Amino acid sequence: MDTRTENKTFHYRTRATWRTARKGALSAPGKPDIVVGSPPEWRGTPEVWAPEELLVGSVNTCVMLTFLTLAQPRGVTLVGYESDAEGTLEKVGGVYQMTEITVRPRVVVASDAQREPARQAMEKVEAHCFMSQSVKATVTLIPEFTVAASELRGHNT
Repeated sequence: MDTRTENKTFHYRTRATWRTARKGALSAPGKPDIVVGSPPEWRGTPEVWAPEELLVGSVNTCVMLTFLTLAQPRGVTLVGYESDAEGTLEKVGGVYQMTEITVRPRVVVASDAQREPARQAMEKVEAHCFMSQSVKATVTLIPEFTVAASELRGHNT
């Protein structure tokens, strides 16, 4: 953990502004607005970001950024990273809540020797991901690791 941030408290601000029907804007200082609203299953429209998607997206993004942070000191040369995430919203005790978020990272490393350090970094992601630690939902990581093809690295076969 970076000693400059260890044991400090941070604050993040956003503003939600209603615009029309079941749509609005989410903003934060110095950042572009995001059009938000209810998903179709809650009488909204599919073209805007729903809170449910933003929550799943926050966990997905945090997993990626945490992995990058943990992989770098292990000498992992990342060739590619992509992850899909899916959240399950269901009624528990009469109240809807996100009960599970599954993140499926696909990590491409430069060499076979980097698979193990990448795997070790991924094993520590959930414990260090702020978003995973902040939600009630069970967060499951199902990573896949591959090595970049030699022709993509410029080697002759």
